[in-house]
Amino acid sequence: MADDPTGAPRIEAVEHDSYCILPGRADAGVILLCDHAGNAFPPAYGTLGLPPDQLARHIAYDIGAAQVTRGLAAALGAPAIMTRYSRLLIDPNRGADDPTLIMRLSDGAVIPGNRRLDAAEREHRIRHYYEPYHRAIDGVIDRCLATGVRPVLLSMHSFTESWKARPRPWHVGVLWGEDGRLAGPLLDLLYAVGDLIVGDNEPYSGHLVGDCMWQHGTQRGLAHALIEIRQDLIRDAAGQSAWVQRLRRIVARILRDNFGQRLPGAVEGRNAEMGDAARAGAACTDGEVVMTKIDKALVTELEAAAFRKLVEHLRARTDVQNIDLMNLAGFCRNCLANWYQEAASANGIELTKEGAREVIYGMPYKEWQAKYQTEASSEKQAAFAKAKPHQH
Repeated sequence: MADDPTGAPRIEAVEHDSYCILPGRADAGVILLCDHAGNAFPPAYGTLGLPPDQLARHIAYDIGAAQVTRGLAAALGAPAIMTRYSRLLIDPNRGADDPTLIMRLSDGAVIPGNRRLDAAEREHRIRHYYEPYHRAIDGVIDRCLATGVRPVLLSMHSFTESWKARPRPWHVGVLWGEDGRLAGPLLDLLYAVGDLIVGDNEPYSGHLVGDCMWQHGTQRGLAHALIEIRQDLIRDAAGQSAWVQRLRRIVARILRDNFGQRLPGAVEGRNAEMGDAARAGAACTDGEVVMTKIDKALVTELEAAAFRKLVEHLRARTDVQNIDLMNLAGFCRNCLANWYQEAASANGIELTKEGAREVIYGMPYKEWQAKYQTEASSEKQAAFAKAKPHQH
């Protein structure tokens, strides 16, 4: 375990034959899991005798789940553990003694490479492709616990939009068993979105003894939940990105409000969506969302991103040679506010234009206007009119 540039302990990236670990802060407060990330097989197994069209189906993997997991891990600065091989080789989200651990028939498709599975081959797959994944999860949990932070476990899955010709109405489901510490707030905040049909232990039940959440959450006393997103919502990059940003905001709020954790880069401010205004120490004015405090590490990231955009823009504007200082200052303030807002959005933070202006101006924009944007003198108006053709 290494330290990141801020000095925080960090989980390093690992590429293993049967799993991969995505890097993240060990004290992020959350570990992401993706049990059905891919539809590949070890070379010795070919495709288990299945044609490409079957490998593209949900029987082989959870469509879109890997991309959402990667995006969410990056947005949260959290580690993630993902499987490499298809659930048809062996399903890591089952107990080792579960009869569905290795499927011979899945949603009407016969799996030729599993039809004559004997005990020796079953043990081989458990030893080489099942146990290493679970040891990796335990190892990441141990390293996170060593920081003094008890992580929550969030397992990412996806489900088909219909089953046996019956449409599934839910956009997203939260699966859980006896421990509602994470599932309860997840359900509440997903319901609060307003335009989502949310399943509580739908389309599946979270009461499955031996599954991944039971092994690493229940057995270790860690808060945990499994999220199922309907596959048609995350088949493309746009849908995946939308769910990453939605879940980033929700998980960050849960960690802050329910588990006393603040993610690296989490924002504290007068944001009605993220909690009571009084909690941030000030009231909202005129319905505006205004930032009052940002994590120092994120400040550096946002400022660097805005500066890079400024440099990129200025290098491209070789057509502009002369501009008066008044127009230059206005240009910089407006563009930097836009780029700061853009950088915040890329980090999963909803920042309004007024909030971005407050960051750049050093005070609420209306206050700045009242203080500095007084009626221009005739001399200033003449200078402005003269410079106007050069504005860009």
